[in-house]
Amino acid sequence: MVFGRSSRNKRPVEPVTLKILVAGGFGVGKTTLVGAVSEIRPLRTEEALTEAGRPVDDIAGVESKNTTTVAMDFGRITLREDLVLYLFGTPGQDRFWFLWDELAQGALGAVVLADTRRLEDCFAGIDYFERRGIPFAVAVNCFEGADRYPAPTVRAALDLDEGVPLLLCDARDRETVKEVLIAVVEHALARSADRRQKAST
Repeated sequence: MVFGRSSRNKRPVEPVTLKILVAGGFGVGKTTLVGAVSEIRPLRTEEALTEAGRPVDDIAGVESKNTTTVAMDFGRITLREDLVLYLFGTPGQDRFWFLWDELAQGALGAVVLADTRRLEDCFAGIDYFERRGIPFAVAVNCFEGADRYPAPTVRAALDLDEGVPLLLCDARDRETVKEVLIAVVEHALARSADRRQKAST
């Protein structure tokens, strides 16, 4: 082993890139979450809510929201020198769910963002990833003024398997969002290792 060699002579690390989806109901904070951690300017496909959309867009509980994602949000975060995550935020309204299959291709895992004031809005995301065998974590976005519940209470309300990570976060806060993303990656890699072990026995 040669000591004292300049770090400039080290070969550059080729990072592993992983795709993570960010899903959840309308107005739950998906665009905010992607923007909070992205080290690049996030790509957003937001359009203004219109009177024509009122019959199909349920804004109960998010009355102040005046835009919506119509295709996806995209951001990137480097967790380590050798690990980069590409984040794809899914649209929240039912009428755009046909895009989920395209966005889910090649995804390592997903975050399902939840709002305790409208917990039922994240059921569709949980069901989607369970049916397709995509590892996911649930992140409860702690909105100001929303009631706080212990994690076991939220887990029971969502009927989550014990192995699914459940975390509290603030979608505006980079550090808590990073903790959620790390939990998703660790969960997905552990699931992958379990599958490989079972296949080899």
